[in-house]
Order: sequence, then C-alpha cells, then structure tokens
Amino acid sequence: MPNEVSTGAIIVTNFRMLPIRTSLALLILPLAARAITPEEAEFFEKKIRPVLAEQCYKCHGPDKQKGDVRLDSRAALLKPAEDGPIATPGKPDESELIRTIRHVGDSKMPAKGEKLPEDQIAALTEWVKMGMPWPESDKPATAGASTEATKTHWSWQPVANPAAPAVQDEAKWIRSELDRFILAKLEEKKIAPSPLAPKRTLIRRATYDLTGLPPTAEEIAAFESDASPGAFAKVVDRLLASPRYGERWGRYWLDVARYSDTKGYLAGGEERRYPFAYTYRDWVIQALNRDLPYDQFIIQQIAGDQVAKDGDPTPMAAQGFLTVGRRFLNNQPDIIDDRIDVVCRGLMGLSVGCARCHDHKFDPIPTKDYYALYGVFASSVERPSHEQPALPATQDAKTDAEYRQELAAREAEVAQFVEDKGQLFAWRMLVTLGVPAWLPQSPKAPLLLDRAGREAFTKVKNKIENVMAGPLAPPRAMALFDAPQPVNPHVFVRGNPARPGDPVPRRFLTILSGGDPQPFAAGSGRLELAQAIANKSNPLTARVMVNRVWNLHFGRGLVRTPGDFGTKGEPPTHPELLDWLAARFMAEGWSLKKLHRTMMLSATYQQVSDDRPEAALADPENRLVWHMNRRRLDFESMRDSLLACAGQLDLQMGGRGVELAAPPYATRRAVYGYIDRQNLPGVFRTFDFASPDQSSPQRFVTTVPQ
Repeated sequence: MPNEVSTGAIIVTNFRMLPIRTSLALLILPLAARAITPEEAEFFEKKIRPVLAEQCYKCHGPDKQKGDVRLDSRAALLKPAEDGPIATPGKPDESELIRTIRHVGDSKMPAKGEKLPEDQIAALTEWVKMGMPWPESDKPATAGASTEATKTHWSWQPVANPAAPAVQDEAKWIRSELDRFILAKLEEKKIAPSPLAPKRTLIRRATYDLTGLPPTAEEIAAFESDASPGAFAKVVDRLLASPRYGERWGRYWLDVARYSDTKGYLAGGEERRYPFAYTYRDWVIQALNRDLPYDQFIIQQIAGDQVAKDGDPTPMAAQGFLTVGRRFLNNQPDIIDDRIDVVCRGLMGLSVGCARCHDHKFDPIPTKDYYALYGVFASSVERPSHEQPALPATQDAKTDAEYRQELAAREAEVAQFVEDKGQLFAWRMLVTLGVPAWLPQSPKAPLLLDRAGREAFTKVKNKIENVMAGPLAPPRAMALFDAPQPVNPHVFVRGNPARPGDPVPRRFLTILSGGDPQPFAAGSGRLELAQAIANKSNPLTARVMVNRVWNLHFGRGLVRTPGDFGTKGEPPTHPELLDWLAARFMAEGWSLKKLHRTMMLSATYQQVSDDRPEAALADPENRLVWHMNRRRLDFESMRDSLLACAGQLDLQMGGRGVELAAPPYATRRAVYGYIDRQNLPGVFRTFDFASPDQSSPQRFVTTVPQ
C-alpha cells in the first residue's frame, strides 16, 4: 500500500531545460520594468512604500529633491548618475541606497543621523534583493472602478445556495450532495473519479487531519472489523469529540493569528515576552473543542471585552487575536496596520493594508476605508499586563500570596525609582512606556528622563513584567478596551502620520456595505466591525473559512490563494460548490465540526491518492479533484508522531509555552511550544513552520532534506 503522507523520499519529475533565450531573459528581467506578482506588490505596499513616504519623501519626493535625489519612483532610483544609479536591482550590497541607510561610508540617512530601525533596513535590503518590484504603472482604484468591480468580481457577490447539479453516473460513487459538484466537473472533462481508499488509509488520513497524530493499532483494528455502513462516520465523530482536535485545528488558526509568545525586536532593553499570550492559544483550543459557532468565534476575538458577561471574562482572552502581533518598536501606526491586516486578510481574504498610502492598486478599497478602520483600533487601548482581566484559575492560596507579595515589591521598586530620580513623566511618555495608573505622578522636579534614564527605568519596570511571565502569576487576558474618547481619524497623506488629510468616520469597508457604509456609533466601533464581518450578508467571511478548511483537508483550496479573494487572487475551481458549502456552513449555525463531517464523509474526500496517467493528462494539477492529493506531514505532526510512537508524548493541555528545540526538550504537543518570533528555532523554519510575523493563510511546502 502506498504511503499517503510522505516524510522522506523526494522524487523530481517532468524537469525540462529552459531554452537558452528564455534563460537569458530571466537573468536580465530584474533590471527592466516588469509585471510584479501580488505577493511582491503586497510586500512593497506594506513594507517599502510606508518607509519611503515617512522617512524619505520630505527631502527626496515630488515637492523637493535634495541633492538632486528622488525616491518616489522606480525610474528615479534607476536614473543614471555620475556615480551610478541610487540602487541596483538584485545587488543590495552595491546599492548606494542600502549603504546610506546602513551608515556605511560618509553619507548617512535619514538626515538627522539616526539609523532607521533594523526591521526597516532589512525590508529595504530584501526589496532591492528581490529586484525592486514597484507597482507604479498600475492605476489606483476609483469610485467608478469600485462600482464596476462590485458588479463583476465573483467574491463580492452574495453567497448563493445552488442546487447540486445532475450527473450521469451517480449510483456507483456519490455519497453526498458535495460529490455531485465534483463529479459534474469531471464528467465535463470525461475523467472518472478514483475509487475509495482502503480502510487503513482512510483512518490514517482522518486521524492525522483531525488530531495531527497517528491512529493506534487498536483503533485501526476496530475500524477494519466494523462492517456497518456508518463505520467511517463513527471514526470522524470520535475524532471530532477528542480534545486533540482543538489542538490540531487550533494550531492552524494560530497561523492565521500570527501567534507568538514574544513582541519582536524592541529597543532600550524593554521586556520582549508576552506574559499571557498562552491564554489566547488556550482559548482558541477550547473554543474549537466546544465547537463555538464561527460567527461568535470572530466576534469574541475582535470585541471580547464588549460581549463578556459579568463574572466571566473568558471572551476577553480571545482578543489575543489582535494583541499578540509584533510591536514594531512601539510604533503605533505599524501596530494598528498589523491589526487591520490580521482582521481583513485573516478573516475576509482582503489585503486592505495596501491602501495605507494610496487607494488600493487592484481592489476597490480607497485609502479612506483603511483609515476608517484605523480609527477603530486607534480608539482601542491596552492595559499594563498586571491590570488586565484575571481569568478563572485553580491557583492555591499559598502561590497566590507569594505572587501578590512579589508583585507589590516590584511595584514599590518602580515607584521608588521615580521618587529617587525626581522625574516628571509627561502623559504621552506614560502611555508610550506603559506605566501603570498606580504610579505616583507628582514627583519632585519637573525634568524629563534622558535616554540613560529611560533605559534605567525600563530595567526596573521589566521586573514587573518578569513577575507576570513567571510561574506564580495567574492567567490574564490580553484584552483591548475602548478608549474614553474615541479617535476621529484622518487620512495620512502618503501614509505619513505627520500629514493629516481628510477626516473620515469610523466605519466598515465601502465595497462590503452596499456603497453606503454608516459610521460606527458605539465607542470604538470594534463590536460593530466584528458584527459586520460575521454577518451572513458578508459575501467573504463564510467563503474564506470554508476554503481554508477545504485547503487543509485536500491539500489545495477551491480558491488557491486563500489570503487573497480580491481581483488578483485566483477564482475558485468550483464556484458553485464553494457557495453551496458556505451557505450550508451558515445555515448549520456556523458549526466547524459539521463542516468537517460534510467534507470528510464525501466520496471525494475518501478517494485513493494514486496517480492515473490518463487523468493527469487532462488535469495535471488535479484541480478537478479526481484523486486525493498526497501531503507531507507538517512539522507538528511529524514531531508529535515520533513522541507518540515512542510512548513519550505528554498530553497535558494548556499553560505557558514550553521549549521544544532546547534542553530539556519538552515532550508536550508542539502546539504548546514557546514561539519566539525574533529567534524562531531553525528546525521550525526547516519544516515550513508559519512565520509569526504576519498572518499566514497557508504554509509553504518546500523540498527540504527531511
């Protein structure tokens, strides 16, 4: 029997040498203007254009060209000069732009002499290395284009509930209505579906899909001996009821949520750990295990503070979806941009972040839509870690007393530092440094901290964070709350916060509001935003989630760009099936477990994965799903399977993250591993672990020496 999930041997087939002329063209392509991919466009709009606009355009933009240098177009960067162009595509080390921002040589930029943050330098370096992709030839979307796109693009049309198509040969193969959609497409191409897989293959496939672990010998034997028509349904129901299900699919969701236990790079010695990120991870696992309806799953992650009931702060733990992202040196516009991205791309498949500096180049999302959402998150605030809502815990009285004593001592140390230094903290500095409300604010002398003083204060303040991250601290939610006074947002001209433009109300996206979005009226508007996303009339939300589940069961989505349902994304291979599943998903109470059953109990899911040359000729990429796609075990399943087979897997659930790649090498499931976004262990990267720096709609699958 062929091994369906490969972990080792790599077979390379169908390799063809490119013609010499084609090869030469590829070599010189980066030097000429070229069409760029959606991924390159997104990288430029999120990582490059904001830096150029904020740091460079005031001296080297359309209004002023200091030193005859202009940086607001690719052509200007490539303009021949006496000493050569400002930048050379593909060669960052030879580019004057990169040398200047690295402060190599006499010329140092920005002009004030302070270097750009390291992450911005790295992004610009990577951009030059990529060939300097710049989508300047694409026209921005306009109101007219927006209206036309609404009429034509498939993803913005209402979700239909089509009837299953008639098929010719239904008696031999079809097991559910889902199969009719697949078989109808196959019959059009005169391709026969594949037969059902053997029972041993099916239980292995289902067990890995739903739990990320191999089936036991006893489970295999029981299934093979069960001759009843509903034998496989019993297997699926047992797996969905297992607590291992929430751990498996919780890890998939953490990819979307760019989960990490750390904040990323921060200056001045600030504590980088998130003391309570694990409470979000645990909430996700518990929510999936109890099959929390997906619309509520969304609402709690965006506005848990506003739906939590008295005495039960648990929904606030869901807001880690917003708060576990990178902290970008505490740059507020970047933090908000990250939250807009995880909400819009993660939940609706829309790259709204591209509209930060200008109207979206490809989709009907004007800049005003971006800043309408910006105002929602600018009107939301966090509290210091030890002032966040406490979650239910089973901590004994002795441990709790030790924790309170330690916390009080550290708080007193911070207060004493302020009194001894005789410093006056401006309110803005309090907010920036995260100083808690209890800190005395009437020190002796009206002096502001210098750099050394700030670093000294940060070291003292970190002691409180260390207590929060220690074993004594009870769990707390990483919640957001509405600010006392909501922010009235303005467009930032070219993405520059120092250049406020037209005011915009806090509201939802125009394209998803019938062209007439109404201003949010309640506080920040986060609850109204969440309800707009989780609304049955929203054409994207259910489709995106159904596609994500299909992708994880079948290895490829019905839409093969799961993070981009816009005009640059791929259209669905089976649009009627996608809508049928989305309509059923919503009609059945947004139940993910019912969605799993619908897919897994189909003949489509239960096909063998064997190749068939005659079918491959007609559909080489298996877009019509004439057989099951073979898939490699991902990092978590591979690691956890080794421990399970050795009898060493620790099935304890919940709690703080553990070290997987350093001694003493914890044996808990990989979903409980400690994720350091700045220093992700090499073994994670080797086996295609999702980047915790941004929302990941799907993982890359690469050929690596496994």
